[in-house]
Amino acid sequence: MTGRPKVKRLLLKVSGEVFGGIEQSINLDMVEEFASELKDARATGAELAVVAGGGNILRGSMLSGKTVSRVSADYMGMLGTVINALALQGALEKMGIEARVMTPFAIGQVSENFARRAALYHLSEGRILVLAGGTGNPYFTTDTAAALRAAEIGADVLVKGTKVKGIYDRDPVMNQDARMIEELSYSEVLRDDLRVMDGTAVALCRDNGIPIIVFNIREKGNLNKVLNGEKIGTLVK
Repeated sequence: MTGRPKVKRLLLKVSGEVFGGIEQSINLDMVEEFASELKDARATGAELAVVAGGGNILRGSMLSGKTVSRVSADYMGMLGTVINALALQGALEKMGIEARVMTPFAIGQVSENFARRAALYHLSEGRILVLAGGTGNPYFTTDTAAALRAAEIGADVLVKGTKVKGIYDRDPVMNQDARMIEELSYSEVLRDDLRVMDGTAVALCRDNGIPIIVFNIREKGNLNKVLNGEKIGTLVK
């Protein structure tokens, strides 16, 4: 059943869990599986950008205040997202899909500096954008980076891929009777402090009129369902 418009340009935010297993910082089988989903999604003709998290490599928040300062810890976390982005780019290119890693800071020959015009050109040429390094600034999450980039490239929707089906009224891992909510307003998410995305990211999407869809990225075919306008996950608008 189709309940939402088809998506032409999508920005997908994924956490480091997509890239790494419990015993490995990067699990190449998981990366290839994710790349395969993106390949299938690209075949629909949609333009795709991915913002990579880095929690499987390192979480800056876990180091902050210990050996290093919060600022240094956040930069270390940003570099972790670059490692994931390069792994994903490699997997996509192995499948014959062109991809470009873009970062908000210069890393020599590793990535391109993010520039809006260049990003739009890559999308128009059918390349998948893999956006790493967050916003390039400490104190901002990769969720906020996703909202910022979604606004900059004019994405139709910001999609957050998680390990659960959507946003619930309580933690579904801890509560078996938790109820998934099919639709919410930005104000409800902010008011009820529903931490599927941080408040800054939600506010940015609200101010720029970008819908958010939260869905389970681990179920094969779900990304295509989003692109085809099927009613899946939780819609925030």
